[in-house]
Amino acid sequence: MAAAPGTAEAMTAGPRGKLTVAALVAVIGPGLLAGLSDDDPAGITTYSVLGAQFGYQLLWVLLLSTIALVLFHGLAARMGVITGQGLIGLVRQRYGVRIGGATLATLVVANIGTTCAEFAGIAAGSELFGIDRRVSVPAAAIIVSLLVLRGSFHRVEHVLLLLSTVFLAYIASGILAEPDWGAAARGLVVPSMPATGAALAIVTATVGTTLAPWGLSFIQSYAVDKKLRTDDLRLERVDVVTGAVLTGVIGFFVVVACAATLHENGLQITEAADASRALEPLAGSAAATLFAIGLIGAALLAASVLPLSTAYSVCEYAGAEGAVDDSFREARTFYVTFGAVTVAGAAAVLLPGVPLVTILVATQILNAVLLVPILIAMIGIARDRNLMGTFAVGRTGTAIYGLTTAVIAACVVALAVTTVVG
Repeated sequence: MAAAPGTAEAMTAGPRGKLTVAALVAVIGPGLLAGLSDDDPAGITTYSVLGAQFGYQLLWVLLLSTIALVLFHGLAARMGVITGQGLIGLVRQRYGVRIGGATLATLVVANIGTTCAEFAGIAAGSELFGIDRRVSVPAAAIIVSLLVLRGSFHRVEHVLLLLSTVFLAYIASGILAEPDWGAAARGLVVPSMPATGAALAIVTATVGTTLAPWGLSFIQSYAVDKKLRTDDLRLERVDVVTGAVLTGVIGFFVVVACAATLHENGLQITEAADASRALEPLAGSAAATLFAIGLIGAALLAASVLPLSTAYSVCEYAGAEGAVDDSFREARTFYVTFGAVTVAGAAAVLLPGVPLVTILVATQILNAVLLVPILIAMIGIARDRNLMGTFAVGRTGTAIYGLTTAVIAACVVALAVTTVVG
């Protein structure tokens, strides 16, 4: 039987932490899935608009966002491995029932709204291939539900990792668009920014969509569910960095695809499906088709992960059993929460007259409002030696996380203000 994370037995457990291919395969998953799930339809839309409006100029923002993703996803994974608890459970333990409950309530509402965005992405992507949303959305909801509710942990993980390979479509689409690689390289490493409200909005949206509260909650809970041990931390850092870097790479190719085509021709878009339609006459049907396939795959992956993240969080707060390998009888709260979030997200997209744009904007603001307190709470937990032991964050780490949080705070406040004003 595997040692529980955070115990003395786990601290001295076997040699799995050695850097070998087999050991890495055993550990990989939380960082890769949490990172790639951030490239959901909302993220792809943000990157598409960034490229269409500003070309290659703001690619440096994506680079900085990726660094922030590495830092905080790594911290969340470490907290999960050391304590054996998810993020909401730790917030409740350290800061009390009321703060934990308020954090959970806000996270659940935001997650349901974001799940609506994932199913809206499935609807928009499938309609590009002539499939009605009344067929594609229920089918997607059934597929993700059967995957999680009927599969074992390892089967679910393998399917989600396989699904994540669809993001290669964005890389191919970006290459087919024949971008100016020199301009892209300059935009990536030379910071510059127009002094406009539109530029401020897209910069803050890029930060906000790359580092999402639900992603932080998911990676920590998933590391616990995967039963990672402290001697896996070295390999888990590889997993986190890989997932974050791939997230940034995919965002990079989305931006350059739209910069090389839409921006060069003065075309503006409002969503990722618009980018796919506009790419066809400019970069060919192959690029447009690959972009649409990427959108559907991204939405399916995130539509699986978001309800899963929510179910983990609810169970952590309630002190209930909540693992993919548990039966319905053992983890009733876990499965009911997953099903409820999935049904709510899919139903909202199908109901006529539902103000999806309003829901998505409100959700974006909620995520922005929730992100900074969660980051501050994470730093407080990470510094707590009663919880983290010898793995507690020291002064240098606190300064790095604190500075990153301050920059993100400025961004999300700007995002909330520009969204409300706009």
